[in-house]
Amino acid sequence: MKHAFLDKYSSIESPIHRLDPSVKIISFLWIIVISVTTPSKNFNHFGIYLSVVFTLIFLSKVPISFILSRSAVVIPFALLTSIFLITTSGFIAAWNVVIKSYIGVLCLILLSSTTPFPALLNGFRRLKVPNIFILLTSFTYRYLFVLLDEVMRIRQACDSRCFKGRWIWHAKTIGNMIGVLFVRSYERGERVYMAMASRGFEGNLKVARYQTSINSQDILFIIAIILITSLVRLY
Repeated sequence: MKHAFLDKYSSIESPIHRLDPSVKIISFLWIIVISVTTPSKNFNHFGIYLSVVFTLIFLSKVPISFILSRSAVVIPFALLTSIFLITTSGFIAAWNVVIKSYIGVLCLILLSSTTPFPALLNGFRRLKVPNIFILLTSFTYRYLFVLLDEVMRIRQACDSRCFKGRWIWHAKTIGNMIGVLFVRSYERGERVYMAMASRGFEGNLKVARYQTSINSQDILFIIAIILITSLVRLY
């Protein structure tokens, strides 16, 4: 079945794609940290942060429609955190949550869209991120699409039986479907674990090596990001 992979546009040739993965991780994480620590009433600061991020999106040549459609998912969830605060402070709280969440999601989408997933894992490894985190991230990405296939098969089976699941009395059937998905996921996890254990897996994940080195372009990029965002944050 066809899936929209996170690194769908990672093979595009652009200045952002050519940057070292570890440099991109640090730079985008820095933007997120700076935006999170900025007071919510500094509206101009957030405008500049967004300008920086959208400039990077433009340089990456990733379709803006792809970025916006993916990033819009976070807005409803962010609004739910303060929707019942119908006061001036409530609106500021809503703005604070929405804008910071949105900037963070934009950075993460841009990072994953400009970096092949194996290269991203190697970037984490070079930054001395704990191996357990890299391992869990790898398995999550790898088997997420396997679970989506299971969901699609269950949905196709329901469609072939003209089951729509629109009414409250269909809740039991939908619950059974979720239970089946959980059981299948658990059984698949057991089979994967037994297969890995039988092959002597000891917790060291081997992924494709991307031989990259930090050059002057990487250094200039990370200095520019840190300098611009820090100056905006301080002044």
